[in-house]
Amino acid sequence: MSRYAVTNPATGQVEERFETFTDEQVAAAVDAADEAYRTWGRATTIEQRATLMRKAVASYRDQRQELATIINHEMGKTMDEALVEVEFSAEILEYYADHAAEFLADEPIDRAAAGTAFIRHLPIGPLVGVMPWNYPYYQVARFAGPNLMLGNTIILKHASLCPKSSAAMERIFLEAGFPKGAFVNVYATNEQIAKVIADPRVRGVSLTGSERAGKAIAQEAGAALKKVVCELGGNDAFIVMSTDDLDAAVEAGANARYENSGQICNGAKRFIIIDSLYDEFLKRFIKVSKERKLAPLCSASAADGLAAQVQAAIDDGAKAVLGGTEHDGAYYPATILTDIPAGSAARRTEFFGPVAQFYRVSSEDEAIAVANDSPYGLGSYVFTTDSEQGLRFADRLESGMTYINESGADSAELPFGGVKNSGFGREMGPLGIREFTNYKLVTEAAR
Repeated sequence: MSRYAVTNPATGQVEERFETFTDEQVAAAVDAADEAYRTWGRATTIEQRATLMRKAVASYRDQRQELATIINHEMGKTMDEALVEVEFSAEILEYYADHAAEFLADEPIDRAAAGTAFIRHLPIGPLVGVMPWNYPYYQVARFAGPNLMLGNTIILKHASLCPKSSAAMERIFLEAGFPKGAFVNVYATNEQIAKVIADPRVRGVSLTGSERAGKAIAQEAGAALKKVVCELGGNDAFIVMSTDDLDAAVEAGANARYENSGQICNGAKRFIIIDSLYDEFLKRFIKVSKERKLAPLCSASAADGLAAQVQAAIDDGAKAVLGGTEHDGAYYPATILTDIPAGSAARRTEFFGPVAQFYRVSSEDEAIAVANDSPYGLGSYVFTTDSEQGLRFADRLESGMTYINESGADSAELPFGGVKNSGFGREMGPLGIREFTNYKLVTEAAR
């Protein structure tokens, strides 16, 4: 039976199935990606690729309702959030169409010897993207957009929950004029993808997924001497030290926790609140949480797994001051855990759903210590009326990103990525287009 299917989490019904590729089909996809790289990626100009990319952007926007409906059925995202995701994906593709020439311009070097030297940014070949279900279009756009503009080609292995959205993206790029193989979708098994990664024609891998998947993919890529970028989730701290508007801080925290029903890598998961604000912040956060209408999680099994995590935390001594383990199929209520004992596994575990942890601290140093007591280091949030304090936190927090007095600040021009077990490499912004680049040194002796 095929692993790839559209299973609507709101109903639990399987709506469509898609056949897993045969080994021959996967091999043909790699052949096509290699051919497209050699005959198109290395032979076209940035301007020519930008023309095609802008056609793809227009299709995303023209088809936004259809595209949003697809992921609403695949993984349960509300239509409002799905439409926002489609537009954000279009913005990312447009950003690279507009700025690739600037980012990839030759960089002259003032060399010591007579003559000239410069760095030229060139593509390296076909790349594999192993992408997650929680943002089916956005995660792919931030990988595929910059690399197609660079001239690399894309082999997409999407999550098994997302067969229809991955096919839709392939169709859009083909209709925009990208050649066959420039962006190719494969319904492949993990074993088949391991063989693709080992193929000498494939030159890099980008993964967004779990820590366990990251270890497996990085090991496979390392064994084949391939560059890899990994974004592996997080347990982001939301720190409140002072604020002129507590309601606004609470709202920012709730948005950062409950977006996409909490299924977001850099969502606020651990709320670390200064003692003087803790009780009132928690009280207001509970009120706001009760008012949130959440979409289902991606599946009933995901909700069952989240309930098991919450139960384990409660068994360790944590208190559920809102919600708990009761849920209806894939629907999981907003849940808040407090008084989590030191040493509890919950302190160091990512809860991928609408579960918030609360910690009371008495000082800046204690807030830093609690925040950094995590194997993850993706994002972090700091609310303070002291700008210097905010910058101190940014320097001391072990994370790839720190947002001061704001949440939901993701944007095409802002690099995204983490440290520690949250992975390595960056996507989006000027850094995102250079991860899979041949920094080619070119010199010429003086005549």
